Amino acid sequence: MDLTDVEAVLLDMDGTLVDTDAAVERAWTSWSEEHGLEPARVLAIAHGSPGGVTVRRVLPHLDEAEAAAATARLQAIQHADLSGIVPGAGAPELLATLDRRGLPWAVVTSSDSRMAKVTLDAVGIVPPLLLTLDDVTKGKPDPEGYLTAAARLGVDPARCLVVEDSHPGVAAGKAAGAVVAALKGVPADLRIDGLGQVATLLGG
Repeated sequence: MDLTDVEAVLLDMDGTLVDTDAAVERAWTSWSEEHGLEPARVLAIAHGSPGGVTVRRVLPHLDEAEAAAATARLQAIQHADLSGIVPGAGAPELLATLDRRGLPWAVVTSSDSRMAKVTLDAVGIVPPLLLTLDDVTKGKPDPEGYLTAAARLGVDPARCLVVEDSHPGVAAGKAAGAVVAALKGVPADLRIDGLGQVATLLGG
């Protein structure tokens, strides 16, 4: 696929720009066990969606206050464990290409703002624009985050490349009208093995 006409790149954070898979799995496993749930069942639906959405799906009997408390507990576990977090494969190459080409870019994540900032700080990445769950009314798979990022960068969503690693994220990018590349074999316009491949396709 020819990506040389792309005018902006919108990147998911967890599992894409930053390899947080092990930390995310540890957090969900610990949280699931605290609530008497099978971790594998929770993990099967958690990736790419806002934490509160998954909490509601696996604990539908909770009232609003209880669900908020359960979500806050998940966030506390996540904030306390950042061990093993590293840049995603090919991230340095991709960011260097974006800088060299002068392409605007943003991070659009389902994490809350505190978690996003500490995660990016841990790997030394400072995006020119960061949109978190706290900046939207609806998280992925809703396209709001990607549409907002494109608008703030002043780029038509159709001229944006979204890079994701989850089904909800790909759905959000597609609904925004962007070209979507996906890791981990997730179906998208372009399946990639790493961010270095995106850098090459962008002319890196």
